[in-house]
Amino acid sequence: MADIPQAGSRRPRPLSPHMTIYRWPITMAASITHRATGIALAVGTLYVAWWLVAASSGPESGAFELFRSISSSLLGQLVLFGFVWSLAYHLFNGFRHIAWDLGFGFETRTANILSFLIYGLSILVTVLAFALVYAGKAGYFR
Repeated sequence: MADIPQAGSRRPRPLSPHMTIYRWPITMAASITHRATGIALAVGTLYVAWWLVAASSGPESGAFELFRSISSSLLGQLVLFGFVWSLAYHLFNGFRHIAWDLGFGFETRTANILSFLIYGLSILVTVLAFALVYAGKAGYFR
């Protein structure tokens, strides 16, 4: 009878691991990042829509000059960098999801390697895109 808890007495509940203890696998981080970049792309589309409306308003309206001045600021450049990175990441991770739909890439080692590769490629593509723009090779700043 000693093993049966008495009415009113409580055993301490086990504690779940929390964020400071639990180690995220790279595939989990990639999945969360994919969702976050999808949200960032939805919000960033508002920025693209603003650009299109400002461009179609013509130079006399001043709307495009306002957009250009905000976009060329440090904060505007960071927003554009984040938008381009989100686009690149979401694209490459989307290719991985297509491979998964076809039944490829489910092995743990392959999924881990692809996760690291997608992060690296998305950063590389984004940096290259901005380098081309700033070097004048993309048709800007001539």
